[in-house]
Amino acid sequence: MSASTVLWVTLAVFAQESVWNFYDAQVPAELRQYLTSAGLVGLIMGMDNLLGVLIQPWMGFVSDRRARDGRGRWAIVLTGAALASIPFALIPWTGDLPTLMLCIVAFAATANAFKGVTETLVSDYLSPAHRGKAQGFVKAGVSLTIVVSALISLLVVDRSITLAFALPPVLMLVLLTTSWFFLGRRHSTAVAEAKEEDEPTDFTSPWAVVKDMVRDPSRARALLMLGIFCFAGMWSALRALMTPYGTETLGLSRGAAGGLALPGAVAFLVCVVPLAYASSRLGQIRAIRYGVGLFVVGLLIGFASPTVPGTVASLVVTSIGYATFAVNALVALWDLAPSRHVVGTYTGLYTVASSTGAALGPALLGFTVDMTGWRFMLLDGALFAAITFVVFTRLARRVTPAD
Repeated sequence: MSASTVLWVTLAVFAQESVWNFYDAQVPAELRQYLTSAGLVGLIMGMDNLLGVLIQPWMGFVSDRRARDGRGRWAIVLTGAALASIPFALIPWTGDLPTLMLCIVAFAATANAFKGVTETLVSDYLSPAHRGKAQGFVKAGVSLTIVVSALISLLVVDRSITLAFALPPVLMLVLLTTSWFFLGRRHSTAVAEAKEEDEPTDFTSPWAVVKDMVRDPSRARALLMLGIFCFAGMWSALRALMTPYGTETLGLSRGAAGGLALPGAVAFLVCVVPLAYASSRLGQIRAIRYGVGLFVVGLLIGFASPTVPGTVASLVVTSIGYATFAVNALVALWDLAPSRHVVGTYTGLYTVASSTGAALGPALLGFTVDMTGWRFMLLDGALFAAITFVVFTRLARRVTPAD
């Protein structure tokens, strides 16, 4: 595995994610100047997930065609980044809600158009044997974007909000251009080699790719999509409801409850690369299955010990379990794709499954908490996660030989 290749691919993904993190951190505050309803703010902030579901599979398909023709995906990435930078930088200059909404929608649409394409670069420059390990470094880099976003918020926002919104897109454009300089110009001689001469290449639309997935006799790809939906939903639910759980069950203040996730974030960053290397030996699907099992165990630890130390330990364990999923799920989907010529489309389909799960998971767990009470939230989550474990257990039996 080429260290320099992994570095430049990681830099490209880091560049775009740094903008998204700052968007999530500061755009709600802009909306609050015109809206008093937290529900409406949350609805607007969730709109980018809906746009991603609609846009990313199609743009992934378009990028696949460009990659198949030898033109590469970089034109989509660089053009999309340049276009997305304009409405993003204009957000603090808006003076009314309609103009602000126009900038938000324009950014979300153009940024989603190249988001999945950038993530697919891993499959272009690295052979299947090294993609899982590379994803570990990519995910570690992505986790560091939270630090970048926090530093801009801490050091710049109060001094100049317009400068604060200008810095992330400038950083994105500089880093993406740097990555392209070292990688994009040699796309046709990328590390990943095509040896699948008889691959099916007659997919005419993303719908054709979906139909092929559904008609697969093994149902392996459909099961993996279901597993991604379930795990993304439970992880999103745990993140969304942990602060109210801390105030309602543990008696913490809002600020202290919000800080419960910090040790888990550190555990994720420390473990993600070693887990990627271990998974490359174990196999992606089997590793995810073990990660889901660890996730369930972590939730049961928190339920059995409804204290601050018990909850912190729970979140550390669940974060490690989620890290196993985060580094392997997309790679596993690429490996199950019928052709290397549709990996971009499969990246878009991954977004469909994970974004839909992330949108529905908090609501499902929240309604369950309404019935059982906050004290049982982690147990409720463990029961839902156990369903995910069953899905990956069935999938592991279909794609890996029995022990």
